[in-house]
Amino acid sequence: MVRSAARTVQEYLDGLPSERRAEIEAVREVILGNLPDGYRESIGWGMITYCVPLERYPTTYNGQPLGYAALAAQKSSNSLYLMGVYADPGQEAELREGFRAAGKKLDMGKSCVRFRRATDLPLETIGRLIASTGVEQYIAIYEAARKKA
Repeated sequence: MVRSAARTVQEYLDGLPSERRAEIEAVREVILGNLPDGYRESIGWGMITYCVPLERYPTTYNGQPLGYAALAAQKSSNSLYLMGVYADPGQEAELREGFRAAGKKLDMGKSCVRFRRATDLPLETIGRLIASTGVEQYIAIYEAARKKA
């Protein structure tokens, strides 16, 4: 995984080649347009992240903000990380159905959806998934998962 040394989202975007930047910005716009209140956009782990800030929820297992989603330009593609999809089989099914209905090919790891162009993604489905889980609900999902572990 390629990690940026950028300290701000603007620095991250400015460091991308123009064609890559356009694709990342298009997906970022969908995320920001659907992100529930309480999440914060920042740089973490060398990519653009959308997290529950530590001042809201400081008791994460690693002392880092609780990650909800992330967006990154990688070496040969782009990546969209959707932790809600990883944590909730219903969201994973909705994502898969969104790709199927749009006639698009899903290239996915556990939480990582790989894409070259924003048009490779069912952006309406991505927006719905981002909007679907508020901060309090996400914290509850996280805590339930930690109890199981």
